[in-house]
Amino acid sequence: QLQLVESGGGLVQPGGSLRLSCAVSGFTLDYYAIGWFRQAPGKEREGVSCISSNGGGTNYADSVKGRFTISRDNAKNTVYLQMNSLKPEDTAVYYCAADGPTIATMCKVDYRGFGSWGQGTQVAVSS
Repeated sequence: QLQLVESGGGLVQPGGSLRLSCAVSGFTLDYYAIGWFRQAPGKEREGVSCISSNGGGTNYADSVKGRFTISRDNAKNTVYLQMNSLKPEDTAVYYCAADGPTIATMCKVDYRGFGSWGQGTQVAVSS
């Protein structure tokens, strides 16, 4: 059974940093693309970033380009989202999700392509 567990969320001041982790179990991460998504209160779910199964392809929402970096460590079955220069508008529940198995070398930050989801971790950016 595919399972994804997010961690690393919390409260941070504007300009600060957080690193989110997505630990997966029940499947081999090597053949899955992983995406990060977020949802703020009263807003629709938004794609943040994704990384292809081999790690060679990444994509970012325009709102986070240059500030967020996605990476993966298949040996640890974990995907990370490094978030720098955080802004209040980054406040949301962040979810990771898996798409696969796939050998595609690119990914799309579109929640409709991801079938397995974690429970989410809260990120709050406030002074």
